[in-house]
Amino acid sequence: MIRPFVFLFTSLLTMPAVAQQFTGDEADIRAIQRAAAAFSRAYVNADYTAMANAYTESGHILPGGSPIITGRDSIIERWRLPEGVRILEHATESVELQVLDDYAYDLGYYRGRTRRPDGSEAEWGGKYVIVWRKLDGEWLMHVDMWDSGE
Repeated sequence: MIRPFVFLFTSLLTMPAVAQQFTGDEADIRAIQRAAAAFSRAYVNADYTAMANAYTESGHILPGGSPIITGRDSIIERWRLPEGVRILEHATESVELQVLDDYAYDLGYYRGRTRRPDGSEAEWGGKYVIVWRKLDGEWLMHVDMWDSGE
């Protein structure tokens, strides 16, 4: 039980201290923040369908050092972890989130912790930018790009 609090505290200490800048309708900003948190929960729970459904049907992910991956089926395969690997924690921190009608952009930092098949753990993080799209009242990721920041 203490481990999640240690992770949160460590994340807060190690994520760059920058002022958050949010612009747009407050309800939309909160909805995007909820969608981002739901994605993190799905990642920790290895719920690949929920992760893919967090993207538009024609959504794109751009992992650092990899080609563009398009569409929910391909996104599921990219996020699927190898046997014995488990995400223990995942969190994002928006630095700037601007809502522009039915689109929004969100940039910030991410952190996580993984358990490997041998039982060892690795902490990781980097930066991201997401283009969100509001479809039928629901905010979904349309473009998701990240890298380790190295």
